[in-house]
Amino acid sequence: MIELYHVWKQYQKPTWALADVSLHVKKGEFTFITGPSGSGKTTLLKTIFRELYPTQGQIVIAGKNILRVPSSKIYQVRRHMGIVFQDFRLTFSRRVFDNVGITLQVLGLPRKEIRRKVFNALRMVNLHHKIWEYPAHLSYGEQQRVAIARAVVNNPSIILADEPTGNLDTELAFEIVSLFKEINKHGATVIICTHDKELIRRYGERVLLLHAGKLIGGGGEGE
Repeated sequence: MIELYHVWKQYQKPTWALADVSLHVKKGEFTFITGPSGSGKTTLLKTIFRELYPTQGQIVIAGKNILRVPSSKIYQVRRHMGIVFQDFRLTFSRRVFDNVGITLQVLGLPRKEIRRKVFNALRMVNLHHKIWEYPAHLSYGEQQRVAIARAVVNNPSIILADEPTGNLDTELAFEIVSLFKEINKHGATVIICTHDKELIRRYGERVLLLHAGKLIGGGGEGE
C-alpha cells in the first residue's frame, strides 16, 4: 500500500532529516511511528503526502510512484489520503462546515452531497452540532476533532496523523486514538506519528522508531 525505498531528505547540509528510510505499510494496517522531537516524523509524513520531495529515494502508493506524478495532478493522489497536521491548519475565518468540506468543494461535488458528507464526518467525531460554529469558538480538543473530520470526510484509504494528541489530556488523547482505530476498522490504512508512550502501550500494534532520521528496527511489512 505504502512503500518507501531508500528515502533521504536534507534541508541543510550536513544534517539529514531522513536517512535511507525504507518502509512498507500494508493495506488496512494501523502503525505508530515514534521518536524524539527532531527525529524526522513530520518530514516522513510530509514526503508520503508529497508536501515535500525527498532528496533521494522513491515513494510508491497503491502501486503508483507518486514522485513521478505531475504537480498539476497530485490532487488525484491526495484525494485518497486524509492528513491531520500537527498545527491543524484550520481556517479561522470560515465555519466548521467549510473547513471540513474544503476538499469536497475543490473536487467540485454538488452542494447537497458536500452537506451530507460533512455532516456524517462531524457526527463521527461527535461535533455535528457545531457545524456552523467558527473554530475560534471551539476548545482545543474540538478543533482537533474538526481536523480529523476534514481528514476522513472523503472516505480516504490512507490516514496520516502528525502528533494528533499533542497538548491533549490523557483521557481525550485515548478518545482521539479510539476514533482512528474505528476508522481503521472500516478499512483505512492509518499511520500516526507520536511520542506518547502511553498511547503506544495501549493501542500499538505495529510501532516503528525513528532516531536522527533513521528508521530503527526495520520497516518491512508486518515487522
